[in-house]
Amino acid sequence: MKFSKWYRFDQRQTIENVQYPGIYAIAISASDIAGTQFDYRKEIAYFGITNSKGGLRGRLDQFNNTLRDRPGPGHGGVERFRYDYQDGNALAKVLYLAVCPFKCDVLSIARTDLETMGDVARAEYLALANYAERFGRLPKYNDKKNSPKRVRSARSSNGEQKLPTGLPTGQKQYDHNEGKAREIKQLTDSA
Repeated sequence: MKFSKWYRFDQRQTIENVQYPGIYAIAISASDIAGTQFDYRKEIAYFGITNSKGGLRGRLDQFNNTLRDRPGPGHGGVERFRYDYQDGNALAKVLYLAVCPFKCDVLSIARTDLETMGDVARAEYLALANYAERFGRLPKYNDKKNSPKRVRSARSSNGEQKLPTGLPTGQKQYDHNEGKAREIKQLTDSA
């Protein structure tokens, strides 16, 4: 498993072989790590994967859509980042990216292509295991128990805010419409 060097997130279109499936690492760093060799560092906040026909490019575009509240296909993992960072554009300035592409045809049923797609899935778990072994924890936004997602409240047909159901009372969630965390007092199915 060989990752690229680190790139600024907004330089992702310059990375080679992103048309293929693979895994990627996202780091949040105040210091400029662009151009340095990939290494497992504490600043890694997330490992992601794609086996889709859009490849890494498509998945990273989805990441960008959610990061910057743009229309189009989104990325659920980024909602964990956005819980902590309400300004996605500001966050993008300190995001760094390294990719590990796997050359294959995701639409093929050839044994080698299917095995390679299995290797992609295994690679994500290996990256998580390598990180956890070094730092005694998962990257922050891969840790679903300890990193909640931003709640993007919807509006009902009469314009009233609809609250999501099923959240425990007293849990703090990010309210996208108000731009701040708030405590959920009570949620019912009729909300």
